[in-house]
Amino acid sequence: MRPFYIYLLLFCSLISFGQEADYRISAISPELLKNANAVYRLDEMKIHLNSSRDMRSTFKQVVTVLNELGNKHANMSVHYDKERKVKSIEAYVYDSNGKELERIKRKDFQDVSAVDGFSLYVDDRRLYYNYTPVQYPYTLEFSYEVETSDTGLFPSWYFLPGYTASVEKSIYSVSYGNESLKPIVKEHHLEGIEVTRTETPGITSFTARNIPAVKKESLSPSFRKIAPKVAIRLPKFHFKGYDAAIDSWDDLGVWIHNHLLKEQTELPEHTKTEIRGLMKGVTDPLEKAKIVYDYVQENTRYISVQIGIGGFKPISAMEVDRVKYGDCKGLSNYAKALLSVVGVDAYYVHVQAGPDKVDFEEDFADLVQGNHAILAIPYNDMYYWVDCTSQVHPFGFVGDFTDDRKVLVVKPDGGEIVKTVSYLNKENHQHTRARLSLNAQGGIQAEVSIQTRGTQYDNHFKIEDDTPEEIDKHYKEYWGNINNLKLESYSFKNDQDSVLFEENVTLIAENYASNSGERILFTPNAFNRNDYVPNRHRTRKLPFEIQRGYMDEDEFEIVLPEGYSIEAMPSPVKVETEFGHYLTELIHEEESGTILYKRSLFIKQGDYSKEKYKAYRAFRKQVAANDNAKIVLIRSKT
Repeated sequence: MRPFYIYLLLFCSLISFGQEADYRISAISPELLKNANAVYRLDEMKIHLNSSRDMRSTFKQVVTVLNELGNKHANMSVHYDKERKVKSIEAYVYDSNGKELERIKRKDFQDVSAVDGFSLYVDDRRLYYNYTPVQYPYTLEFSYEVETSDTGLFPSWYFLPGYTASVEKSIYSVSYGNESLKPIVKEHHLEGIEVTRTETPGITSFTARNIPAVKKESLSPSFRKIAPKVAIRLPKFHFKGYDAAIDSWDDLGVWIHNHLLKEQTELPEHTKTEIRGLMKGVTDPLEKAKIVYDYVQENTRYISVQIGIGGFKPISAMEVDRVKYGDCKGLSNYAKALLSVVGVDAYYVHVQAGPDKVDFEEDFADLVQGNHAILAIPYNDMYYWVDCTSQVHPFGFVGDFTDDRKVLVVKPDGGEIVKTVSYLNKENHQHTRARLSLNAQGGIQAEVSIQTRGTQYDNHFKIEDDTPEEIDKHYKEYWGNINNLKLESYSFKNDQDSVLFEENVTLIAENYASNSGERILFTPNAFNRNDYVPNRHRTRKLPFEIQRGYMDEDEFEIVLPEGYSIEAMPSPVKVETEFGHYLTELIHEEESGTILYKRSLFIKQGDYSKEKYKAYRAFRKQVAANDNAKIVLIRSKT
């Protein structure tokens, strides 16, 4: 019996040790509190592979939330489906002294559909609990255990979860029953942190300690670009009923095509007949593609579903045609099926979408990369990129959601990493013209025309569908430098073929200029002032990036009030830097009593070292100062 008592004693000791974990805020190193809204006391994931069809994961996270901004780190949620089962789940909440405030049992978690109200996703569910803090700081301890037959998804492990969060201890380990299950590991940005990698027969593990928070600075890179992390994948795995052996993106492309896409493109005959009928007299493949795109926009609606929900296999085209809705996977596959009916090739594409550009890693083929699906249509030795989820964007225009990044194009004979269309620098163009009449009381009447292309088009064109009240509010905010602004009329022209949006606005405003005795002071740049100056950082820690760049060109004709002449006018400005340029010119036409104000601002896309930040900030200060420069008029003596 002695071994039993020894085992019991050890077991009780382990329980006691777990209960005595010190969650007091006073136990946190001051270095980890600096710049932090939350401190991860423990962030742990342990994965055990019994076979390529049997994986068990245990997760435990202990987070001390220091203030309201840290609440986003207090996440208690886990997804499950018919392949992924939640075996256990619980949570505890502690106060600043480490005293237990609340225990949250499995029965307390909400069990809801992952996509509520949409019958196509009935197998996908989520357990979650929303904790409402009653005090700060507090500590949340959250743990769960899941088992699954899907072994194709190993999300990257981030040793630091984001800006303004620090970590006391982070553990990530994968154990496996035999060498054939040994995962492939790729490390990212581990230099500079305290991390230990351990490789023993049957286990690969990483342990990191005492990682201070990184403060987000103006124009900081996307955190994913600098975060310390490891990516892990299995060369042989099982996913949603299919086995796979993957060494490259080419392999993965073939597998996705053959197992996830191949049998999903069948359509009902009446839809085939309808789509063929729309092509009468049309022979050009690109024109056919535009017609199909319009058809999908008009006949379906998009529902937002994370790409992993429902697996990576899209809902069949037949089902989308029946219910008239789908997620990015379903709508892309549906459009691809319709294009096939009319003889147009199109390829299914996985992309990491979002405002931050994130590339697929060319040397690391896995299912985890990508959160969105679009189409690539080959035409004249180039690809037209089409986002089938948009109800409003022109054909072939994807905006800043999926532009300028490496993506996986899935073809029948393999996968290919390709870069999407880029909207960079002068392609993101805005041209503003105006005729502005200034009266002796300082009021103005103006006619303004704004033309936008590229991502600037994306920022403007949606206004055409706004209500009059929303349009009025928009311009009062857009020209916030003009007090007492009143719109008299407006019209819009959206040239979707050229991806060019034009706004024509007439307005009046009292007291735009300042009267001072016999003088009038006013800013000639009435309609495109750029006051942006990035924050000052005494000791900049991070590089900075300008993701896309843009070009603004302005021409304003200013009609001066009768009886006034120019006393002072800003000199021409010409600033050339590696970050772009800024040019202004004012031309006084005495005969017509007008001033022509010309301005050009070019901001250049690029990644820049922290040492150059001060120079960039100085450039933007010059722009802001000169955009606010004033002209002084004086009443003529009679």
